[in-house]
Amino acid sequence: MDLYEHQARELFEEHGIVVPRAEVTDSPRQAREIARRLGGRVVVKAQVRTGGRGKAGGVGLAADPAAAELTARRILGMDIKGHTVGTVMLAQPVDIEEEFYVAYVLDRAAGCFLAIASAEGGMDIEEVAATRPEAVARVPVDPAEGVTSATAARIAEAAGLPPQTVDVLVRLWEVLVREDALLVEVNPLARTRDGRITALDGKVTLDDNATFRQARRGTEHSTHHDPLEAAAAAKGIDYVKLDGEVGIIGNGAGLVMSTLDVVAGCGARPANFLDIGGGASAQVMADGLSVVLSDPSVKSVLVNVFGGITACDAVADGIVRALDTVRLTKPLVVRLDGNNAARGRAVLDAYAHPLVEQATTMDGAAERAARLATTP
Repeated sequence: MDLYEHQARELFEEHGIVVPRAEVTDSPRQAREIARRLGGRVVVKAQVRTGGRGKAGGVGLAADPAAAELTARRILGMDIKGHTVGTVMLAQPVDIEEEFYVAYVLDRAAGCFLAIASAEGGMDIEEVAATRPEAVARVPVDPAEGVTSATAARIAEAAGLPPQTVDVLVRLWEVLVREDALLVEVNPLARTRDGRITALDGKVTLDDNATFRQARRGTEHSTHHDPLEAAAAAKGIDYVKLDGEVGIIGNGAGLVMSTLDVVAGCGARPANFLDIGGGASAQVMADGLSVVLSDPSVKSVLVNVFGGITACDAVADGIVRALDTVRLTKPLVVRLDGNNAARGRAVLDAYAHPLVEQATTMDGAAERAARLATTP
């Protein structure tokens, strides 16, 4: 369950993380009144469950209440990567001195959580991760131990973050654990000119299995404006539409996120995030492939699976059975590693589908899928 930014910031505030004052509306006229209450000058931000809002024109700085109304009128109804803007959030602007990036994400393949942090946050964090991966720290977190002050200090040091961020890193971990989240991300986490560490944006994904514990969040998060996301949600698939040409399927949020980074580093753009979780039955694979192949922008598909509890031969059998029910129209690159990987590869070799090929490494698979997607 992906939360809107304003829902994420409410969680942050509940857990003692500083956020700017803000209000949400679906009315340009109300935006004027909100701006007046917030002091006149405000940031107007589209509320959609996708990244890249700033570059798409979904974020604007309004100098006064009248400008806030005009900006809200312009943003409401916009289409941002297939998401129609139905509400905007108006927030008090802050004087930024530095911007950072911090996130916790579940890495099912490794059996732990992963802290991802960088001293170079902001709209270009994807470019930083692709061109200078050394600027992005990735620190495994033992779920049993969690993020103590000592662990947070280690994460901050690895990423080059100032000591003031340690308390925020601990509190963000509390958000993840107490709210049953699979992903907690802040970009940017800013140090203001008066020295405060403030979360200026937030992304939170809650575990669908904990819906009964998170009913207080309401049902707003269950609405999917993107038809592919709605179709995936109906099938119980964790899918997020992105603006690219390489379809991505993997098992484990951490592995899928790493796959997205590697594909981007190969010069292609991921078309989606799709996590099949710990199981890869024929039905799960069929549903996943069906959703990914329904995206007309997809030129190739990359399946990246690390076999753990689910063995790779079972995954391969799921892919074969899926291809008996789903018509494959795009090249499919499969990388299997881990438990029974050799047997899994043999299953796919024996199937010998003309559009299916295999790679033994994630880098090799990503490079091949990227080439297939970008070659005319």
